[in-house]
Amino acid sequence: MADRTVFKAHGLGNDYLVWEGGTPLHAAQARALCHRHTGPGSDGVLEPFGSSRADAGIRIWNPDGSVAEKSGNGLRIASWWLHHLQGWAAEHTVDTGFDVVTSTVDGDQVTVQMGRATFDAAAIPTTEPVARRAIQLGDDPLEVTAVATGNPHAVVFLDDDRFEQRPWRRWGAALERHALFPHRTNVQFAHVDGPHRVQIRIWERGAGETSASGSSSCGVVAVGVHTGRLQAGRTEVVMPGGTLFVTCSAAYELVLEGPVAPVGRMTLHPTWRPTS
Repeated sequence: MADRTVFKAHGLGNDYLVWEGGTPLHAAQARALCHRHTGPGSDGVLEPFGSSRADAGIRIWNPDGSVAEKSGNGLRIASWWLHHLQGWAAEHTVDTGFDVVTSTVDGDQVTVQMGRATFDAAAIPTTEPVARRAIQLGDDPLEVTAVATGNPHAVVFLDDDRFEQRPWRRWGAALERHALFPHRTNVQFAHVDGPHRVQIRIWERGAGETSASGSSSCGVVAVGVHTGRLQAGRTEVVMPGGTLFVTCSAAYELVLEGPVAPVGRMTLHPTWRPTS
């Protein structure tokens, strides 16, 4: 049954399955694996593949069967698995199919060099520039700034931290599929507590609400520095699942640090099928 095993771990409650089956996955399988009731359940699936430009390749599947360009927590979990369970060196490179990053594993702490954020509309992509742009969602006007950290993000800063008194989930679902974002987008709602501390809530493209997100943390910090709300350097990003640290340079080079918690390995039953 080695061809039907998955390994599960989470980063602050944002959980991923590493597909150890060896056979290539397709979208229906990814959706079924992520299902919380009829599958192992997760916020995404990490599928290893051979890469000619990095030490390892990891394809990142969303719960809806789409493929993500990048995931900070997914990459940290993949690197933990590569080092602790596959014997790779503590420092290694990972190819997502879109980008190559460098990871360093130190026990259960994993640091990923996430690359440089960009605010270029074509690179994000957005159909037109989205920088401190007013977007009306029903009766709610929001100021949105778009950024790419390898995947697209739409960041909304709030003037206080009373997230649950606002319909941020509804806003997130609407912004994810807004016409300005042809590939859809991840959405974050943020409140700045100081020059190096920010609280956020996350609506993840293809997954919905998540307790934590590494690429979302990077996106918020990059926009915070870009708009002068945060200072360049190392910032504490506080989410419902816990805290990650993002270092953002003046040139928007991003480094993500945080813990990985292993859950365990599961062997799927011979009768389990994606349609079950």
